[in-house]
Amino acid sequence: MLTDNGSAPKVSVIIPTLNAGTELTGLIERLQGQTVKPYEIIIIDSQSNDGTQERAQEAGARLFSVERSEFDHGGTRNRAAEQAAGDILLFMTQDALPYDERLIEQLTKPLLSEENVVYAYARQLARPGASDLERLARQHNYPEQSEIKSYEQIETLGIKTFFCSNVCAAIKRKVFEEMGRFQEPVIFNEDLFMAARCILSGYRTAYCSEAVVYHSHDYSIGQQFRRYFDNGVSMRCNTWITPYSTVGKAGSRLVKLQLQELVRTGKWLLIPKLIAEAAAKLIGYKLGLHYRRLPSFLSRRLVMHRVIFKQIENTGSGTPMEL
Repeated sequence: MLTDNGSAPKVSVIIPTLNAGTELTGLIERLQGQTVKPYEIIIIDSQSNDGTQERAQEAGARLFSVERSEFDHGGTRNRAAEQAAGDILLFMTQDALPYDERLIEQLTKPLLSEENVVYAYARQLARPGASDLERLARQHNYPEQSEIKSYEQIETLGIKTFFCSNVCAAIKRKVFEEMGRFQEPVIFNEDLFMAARCILSGYRTAYCSEAVVYHSHDYSIGQQFRRYFDNGVSMRCNTWITPYSTVGKAGSRLVKLQLQELVRTGKWLLIPKLIAEAAAKLIGYKLGLHYRRLPSFLSRRLVMHRVIFKQIENTGSGTPMEL
């Protein structure tokens, strides 16, 4: 596949890290073995103390550093993008692992074949050994069918039209710059906000089920609460997206699917955990939406990403550029 000027695409892979462990070497090796090889792999590390920086350099990645106190999901990725030379920026997380050697080929295909498709994200499969609830969540959010999403679908999909995940997502460099890069500081949803800006500006995004990574978490109920508190904070800081929001409906569909599957397979003992987890997510999200009404000391205890929350408090931020 070629770019507009007839040359092979230059894909810059960008991975923020913090104590990524020995798995980082395997991730870089899998990326280097792709059918479409990355032009460069950029690691932007938050002062790891487990040898992450040394492993990155030994594996041939370009290494940059950021203070832990300055990390945020949007700003850190923006700093790395400033150093990138590619015309496609492929963002990944340190705990995502390519399923096969065609990840980059499949993920960049819609960006190169259709001019108006500018942002694409990969399918996520739960890692072997993941919990049943996590496996079902991945199946719900990352189905087998690919999809192109555009402005016309907002009426039926609501905020799901903007769903995207920087666990593994690629964007055209020129559009990334045109959209003003990722919002910063941002505690959650930098990928969703970028996708929303693209779609509201007339571009389209792609979900590529053929591009696959292994990725899942084993969050406790408390961690789910904090994660969704952060989600609520990010939404409160971005009221421009509120009219499109259908978070409660999307969440209820997932819980219904999980419950049906647990009943079908006779895994009754997991139902109390499902109910507790769903309640934690909903309460966390609702409290996050109203974090400005809470005492600051309490919000700081409830968030998952305290460093980023402190940045938002200090800057009064979260407000993106006007559409």
